[in-house]
Amino acid sequence: MAPAPNPGPSATTLAAGLAAIGFWRLSAVAAPHISALAFLLHTETDFGGRMGFALAWGILNFFFVALLRRPALSGALSLTLVVLLVLLSRLKHDVVQMTANFVDLMVIDRDTAAYLFTIFPNLRWSVVGASLVILPLMYALWWLDPFRIRRLPATAGLLACLASLAGYSIAWPDEAWRGYYDDGYLSKFARSGVTAVSDFVNYGFMESEAVTAERLKVPLVDSCHVAGRRPHIIMIHDESSFDIRQAAGVKVPPGYGSHFKSFDGRERKFMAESSGGASWMAEYNVLAGLSSRSFGRFSYFVTRIASGRVERGLPLALRRCGYNTISLYPAYGAFMSARGFQTSTGIQHFYDARALGAKGIEPDSFFYDKAVNLIAEQPANTPLFTFVYLAANHFPWETKFRPDLLPSWRAPGNERVVDEYLRRQTLSAGDYAAFVASLKKKFPAQPFLIVRYGDHQPEFSSNLLDPGLDEARVARKFDTHDPRYFTTYYAIDAVNFEPVKSSAIMDTIDAPYLPLVIQEAAGIPLDPSFKEQKNIMLRCNGVFYACKDGAEARRFNRLLIDAGFIKGL
Repeated sequence: MAPAPNPGPSATTLAAGLAAIGFWRLSAVAAPHISALAFLLHTETDFGGRMGFALAWGILNFFFVALLRRPALSGALSLTLVVLLVLLSRLKHDVVQMTANFVDLMVIDRDTAAYLFTIFPNLRWSVVGASLVILPLMYALWWLDPFRIRRLPATAGLLACLASLAGYSIAWPDEAWRGYYDDGYLSKFARSGVTAVSDFVNYGFMESEAVTAERLKVPLVDSCHVAGRRPHIIMIHDESSFDIRQAAGVKVPPGYGSHFKSFDGRERKFMAESSGGASWMAEYNVLAGLSSRSFGRFSYFVTRIASGRVERGLPLALRRCGYNTISLYPAYGAFMSARGFQTSTGIQHFYDARALGAKGIEPDSFFYDKAVNLIAEQPANTPLFTFVYLAANHFPWETKFRPDLLPSWRAPGNERVVDEYLRRQTLSAGDYAAFVASLKKKFPAQPFLIVRYGDHQPEFSSNLLDPGLDEARVARKFDTHDPRYFTTYYAIDAVNFEPVKSSAIMDTIDAPYLPLVIQEAAGIPLDPSFKEQKNIMLRCNGVFYACKDGAEARRFNRLLIDAGFIKGL
């Protein structure tokens, strides 16, 4: 009689096998997935987000399994990356009111990390403590893991999840305004990877017209002929500064507001291209004279992308007119590729925090004193352009910056962060007044044109401007560039110099026009690219990127590309 067919392992046999493996070893495999499920339910708010989370979780796990063959360790590594992403995404949202996306991978470098550790000094110890816990745990999981999975099925699973995520993200793309929501961290990050790659393949980094029949002339080095003496030009990046009286009900100290006035007593508006953070967008605007918004999803990384590729801007135009150019920068030079970007636009001497001897975040007076010393070292008959980048009014405002400064300060009686913000603005105004007085005293016969601008509003401004709006409606206002959320100021001052009157010196300008305003106020002849940009400015009444739904900016970008000022974008 033939033996009965083997029915396969029974439930009893399977249970016995699992029991033999042991509870702790099975828990090591299951725990990361249970934790990931908890993260999914807690951070993802709709079906689309949960689908994106699940597919991204599959991609991470299958990747590590294909690499290591150990599911417990693979799950733990995947969970560690998810936790790290959530923490960094929440930190980014606190800073710039946007969660992390795929392109944020470009931010991870030594100088960016050093800058974050400077802003958050306790972060360093948190990282050390987490490492002391995680590394031994990973070793224990390597030892405890009872399973080994073949690489071929793991790779197949990885490719299946990747293809599903790509198809899902293309068919149902995530709305851009959801990036302002403080949720959906992993799903938005994963889906943004698909859309970012797709955008790059289709459009490249920068928007521009495909072709134009117009051409710009390349300026000659010796074509700048200035009538009269050229003034030294000082451009001041006033960190997170705007006239807080734009929000109703805020109590301000006596005399508040004079800091925003120009030499002629007028207050002028500067339309920034970021709100709540990303100072480097304004840095790109005022040095290159171009719009960060032309970079679409890549705009957050504009200085890194533009480094070595955008060779046009205010410093280069001034060098053509015989100026020396220097920059004082409050962070490390590699942060967001600041050194590379600024030298591409014509900065000859770049002094970062290390070169200046800065110890953490310094008051404005530190950079003003350094600027005075550097100006004194220059030949008196050679005009100088100095870019002074301030940082004392940088977030967070929950803690008191340099309590030893301004001991006579009395809080007006607002929320704690608002009163600290006003205190730092008062410090900035006093340091600036002392700086102007120092220029008058040390350089009594030399002319100076000084232009200041607020790079963006502070991250809490939306709560002041629209206290009754929920997060979704605030996010839509950011996404549509509501002017109330992006308005700061610019001011023109002078020492031993009368600024030249010009139609370009408008009461309200978009940020990319500031280099044009500075040259006009200084009486510097415009090169062909700035002449064309002035025509756009006058046609569009101070609006740049948004003029004609971006057509003017795209056409201008194409002109610069064809003239060789922009390469590889």
